[in-house]
Amino acid sequence: MADFLPPDMRAAVAGSHVLVVGTGGIGCELVKNLVLTGFTKINMIDLDTIEVSNLNRQFLFQKQHVGRPKVEVARESALRFNPTASITAHHDSILNPEYNVNYFKQFSLVMNALDNKVARNHVNRLCLAAGVTLVESGSAGYLGQVTVISKGESECYECQPKPATKTFPGCTIRNTPSEPIHCIVWAKHLFCQLFGEPDADNDVSPETEEGEEEGFSGNSAPRISTRQWAESNDYSPAKLFHKLYQSDIEYLLSMDKLWKTRSPPQPLELSQLPAHSQEEASETEASLPDQRLWSVQKCATVFQECILQLRDELSLKGELVWDKDDRVSMDFVAAAADLRAFVFDIPLKSRFDIKSMAGNIIPAIATTNAVIAGLIVMEALKVLNGEFHKCKTVSVGCFAPPSPP
Repeated sequence: MADFLPPDMRAAVAGSHVLVVGTGGIGCELVKNLVLTGFTKINMIDLDTIEVSNLNRQFLFQKQHVGRPKVEVARESALRFNPTASITAHHDSILNPEYNVNYFKQFSLVMNALDNKVARNHVNRLCLAAGVTLVESGSAGYLGQVTVISKGESECYECQPKPATKTFPGCTIRNTPSEPIHCIVWAKHLFCQLFGEPDADNDVSPETEEGEEEGFSGNSAPRISTRQWAESNDYSPAKLFHKLYQSDIEYLLSMDKLWKTRSPPQPLELSQLPAHSQEEASETEASLPDQRLWSVQKCATVFQECILQLRDELSLKGELVWDKDDRVSMDFVAAAADLRAFVFDIPLKSRFDIKSMAGNIIPAIATTNAVIAGLIVMEALKVLNGEFHKCKTVSVGCFAPPSPP
């Protein structure tokens, strides 16, 4: 493909040094396009590892690569297209302080292929500080967008407000969940209360609503934070299970008014978990482990194991940040959410489904990613050829044809 470029542009491409942030759906297509276009000096950064669910759209990866870092396998696959290219892979987070302004200044161009706003904001600010042009991109289902950001030439990624993430009433999350998403939000809040940066507004402990006091027939639970309670009990998995799925539920049941028109929850005792579940039936319906429903017993086991691992990580690193791509963090949320769902007689979800809902993921479409990756390279060529005035924000969508007259 590089042979079709004009000589001057071909030289500019060959002499450039570019940074690709993210080697997932868009990133895989982008790295392949860059190598085929003649880019020979590429740095790549990505923290994720390959999962089975990636294989249907991230075509640089194969089944034998599952569990390996995406960025390392992407480098190996890209080098097959051009063995002489110099490709450096960093299995790391772009948020690492090592990747600072001075690091960014070495690049001719930075290309984002990320899937979260925090990292996008971070790269945007570093590129502005370093004076390096950024090609930003993203996709969601059949929708996608590519835009070029350059200090003093265009608006930046944060210049326009982004849509707010959908939120749910706190009383619904704490007291009366009725949908799987309510249990998942509760589990994410629980993670932050126990291991992350606690937010009093997102406490998971039951709380009486206005007007509920009259119907409250029991003694109020001590109002200490979830973190304080866990620390005072040395993060005992059994005690945490008892508090969250038995004591707190019994406390909720004492609020008479809550259950006049709702089905009441059923406290769950660790020593009396149900013997049967949906897991056995689901195993024949789903071949991938993440798509099988976990039994209540397995949820309880995973929940306790994750608490011990996260407790140790908390003591070593300080407050943790929940990441859908961190196995232990994701397992904790999946197990905690399904246990709460079981208590409230809400349908359980597979780890795969919970990850999609917890990470606000819209299923990725391989063809959309391929189109977006191609557009990134086209805009990059304009920048390297000194034609920034020709750069555009390009949006991709699936539009219905006009109705016939």
